[in-house]
Amino acid sequence: MKQIAVLGSTGSIGTNCLDVLESLSGSLQLAGISANHSWELLGSQSRRFEPRWAVVADADLQNTVERDAFSPKTELLFGPEAIERLASADEVDIVVAAIVGAAGLRGTWAALEAGKRVALANKETLIVAGPLVMELADRSGATLLPVDSEHSAIFQALQAGRREEVRRVVLTASGGPFRGRTAKQLDDVTPEMALAHPTWDMGAKITVDSATMMNKALEVIEAKWLFDLDVEQIEVVVHPQSIVHSLVEFVDGSVIAQMSPPDMKLPIQYALTWPERTAGISPRLNWTDTMTMEFHPPDFDAFPALKLGFEVAERGGTCGAVLNAANEVAVERFLAGTLSFNDIPRVSRAVLDTHEFDSQPTLTGLLRLDEWARKEARRWTP
Repeated sequence: MKQIAVLGSTGSIGTNCLDVLESLSGSLQLAGISANHSWELLGSQSRRFEPRWAVVADADLQNTVERDAFSPKTELLFGPEAIERLASADEVDIVVAAIVGAAGLRGTWAALEAGKRVALANKETLIVAGPLVMELADRSGATLLPVDSEHSAIFQALQAGRREEVRRVVLTASGGPFRGRTAKQLDDVTPEMALAHPTWDMGAKITVDSATMMNKALEVIEAKWLFDLDVEQIEVVVHPQSIVHSLVEFVDGSVIAQMSPPDMKLPIQYALTWPERTAGISPRLNWTDTMTMEFHPPDFDAFPALKLGFEVAERGGTCGAVLNAANEVAVERFLAGTLSFNDIPRVSRAVLDTHEFDSQPTLTGLLRLDEWARKEARRWTP
């Protein structure tokens, strides 16, 4: 029985992961769960699965959380240090890193340091500290497997050939709710409009990132570090149907694509059961139905966030940490009504261009710049 810890179990990826675990209960067992402040849902998950540990990362809630909401078989812990304790516990075999944003870095780092298999849904870990994270995984013997549908698709397609035979990888993007609009037409976008994604059901932050295409920009950076690619080997194509999740082109011209209906359970399950494939609960394509698949070049003028992703992937160093932090704050401000939709990439660009660049930062330096970038983004004005 493989023991699984799900960091961020109350989010979109986390809840899908628990559904997968329930379907595979004969081979996988939930050892621990965590949430930042959604303790009621965490308690419900504790009663449903009876894991050994449950962690509420927000230590200020220690006197608010009702212990009776949790299974008596579950030990309740508080604070970010408890996340690291769960991620590195000897009893845990696989850690699902699903905490959204840079906040997920500490738990992922602890899991990698302990040599765990990490199913990585927290792309920000690689965006903020890609070279350091990959070096740590290599040093500790940890296994890092992607959960993002696009990177899982690339990981699966890469198995059709050797790495030196890869010409390029192509990340697909749905285009979000504003595909085909001009930059001028995006001036009046409201949070409600941005949160209406046409194909995926995700949390608010990731959904807004999809609408600005910042999500794809961040995935470009993630792909560079995860698969050790040159930026020239990465491309993005808009595919509104979200059936082809990404493609790998080899030097002989062969293109291998991974396809499935848009549902996160499949990449989650593959990261948990790899290198095996098992029957699961993910929906299937019906090949007797007539379907059309479209592919379009991205519009870098209407969605300048995507251009930032390629620039940051090329430059490396401290750029990923600064871009990620500035964007997180900009999205928060957009959802709160203090920034416009088109201001999100503007804030990110401004903070990125004014930061003190370091080509070989330490983890401490990256965390310091993360804090600086957040402050700059909060005080930025149009």
